[in-house]
Amino acid sequence: MTKLPSIGKSISRLEGRLKVTGTAKYAGEYEASELLYGYVVNSTITRGKIKIIDTTDAKALEGVIEIFTHENRPSTAWFDLQYADMDAPPGTVFKPLKDNTIKYNGQPIALVVAETFEMARYAATQIKLAYVEEKFETDLESNIDKARTPKKGMASMLKPPPPKPTGDFEKAYESSFVQSSGEFKHGTEHHNPMEMFATTVIYEGKNRLKIYDKTQGTVNSQMYVANVFGLKMKNVQVIAPFVGGAFGSGLRPQYQLFMAVMASLALKRNVRVTLDRAQMFTFGHRPPTVQYTKFGADETGKLNAVYHKAIGETSQFEDYTEIVVNWAGMLYPAENTLLEHRLVPLDVYSPLDMRAPGGSTGMHAVEATMDDLAYKLNIDPVEFRLINYAEKDKSSGKEYSSKELRKCYLQGAAKFGWEKRSPEPRSMKRGNKLVGYGMATGIWDANRILPRPSDYDK
Repeated sequence: MTKLPSIGKSISRLEGRLKVTGTAKYAGEYEASELLYGYVVNSTITRGKIKIIDTTDAKALEGVIEIFTHENRPSTAWFDLQYADMDAPPGTVFKPLKDNTIKYNGQPIALVVAETFEMARYAATQIKLAYVEEKFETDLESNIDKARTPKKGMASMLKPPPPKPTGDFEKAYESSFVQSSGEFKHGTEHHNPMEMFATTVIYEGKNRLKIYDKTQGTVNSQMYVANVFGLKMKNVQVIAPFVGGAFGSGLRPQYQLFMAVMASLALKRNVRVTLDRAQMFTFGHRPPTVQYTKFGADETGKLNAVYHKAIGETSQFEDYTEIVVNWAGMLYPAENTLLEHRLVPLDVYSPLDMRAPGGSTGMHAVEATMDDLAYKLNIDPVEFRLINYAEKDKSSGKEYSSKELRKCYLQGAAKFGWEKRSPEPRSMKRGNKLVGYGMATGIWDANRILPRPSDYDK
């Protein structure tokens, strides 16, 4: 590894100076001649049908070029598979403006294209709409009894289901020296990166497009556009030199990409579509979950029973799944385990990966249960983790390629002054303030492909 030129050297971020000085260009900032601006109109109901969408007054406004709805949307790909991007979960990908059906609140239902952004936004307010509303379900806890096993698809290869049960959890838990159980809930979390979602499409003629897109995967956007609009991959160039934050929100093509490309091809013009901050809440998000844990340990503090179940939401058209319950088995080996994950389809848009998807969702439940067990056993929380330290991933039987967690525990405790901690609640004070010392473990896996020995010489 010492032969690699970057090892052991200080390297400045290539884009660092451009970003901090404001000269880095994002997808919505590239110049183009005679650029048109698109503004998306979103549904204000959650489920139902569009009865009337009257664009007469909006189209009459000076500077409005076109308004696209389900009634005049240009023809796109026929088969569902052609809309599936590289990160699509099992199910049927949402197709903007496909018909008059409303699947979720905030669904894009029209695109106003005008000579200025301000006119496009104003014209959007002049569209007259009437809906036929239908009963909807958007609350996870009210529909918890509808939970089912997630469907399987290509994405299941990257997000494996929970490992199979081991031993006899129920028997082991009931006979445990100490038991701890809990119910944990968290609500919906939305991505809100600095850079707004925007797409600038440069129409180069003969179905050739140069696209500046807010994305974490230019190839994914390129493939999506080519498949949906029947273009050759070599004629679709997607560029994203800088990403102003994404945290997972830019993994899949979002609907502004579809809208901008659709308008550019139909009008044979350069088009930019930018979503505003409110519209950032109309697509992917970290799904809310309800989690249940049951951990048991013997008198020495060794875990002998681990149960973790998570129920999360998904849309009615795709089965988005997080890896929520697999972590306890990787961190804390036990002979008797039962790990389950279920989904509840609701009238919402499909959730999306959000920074450490599933890991940050599930680990707070695992660690809170571990802390409760440590308290009941009267064992120091750090010592309790060391007693149950995993030298290999018991759930898969594979050894870790590297693991420095034990040293992390010990060094962190030393630097934090952990030895001064009193385990009795409300016993530590600083002046007139109560002080608490706590610890928890986080985990996220890293996959890598090792180079061939000969590669070190290159």
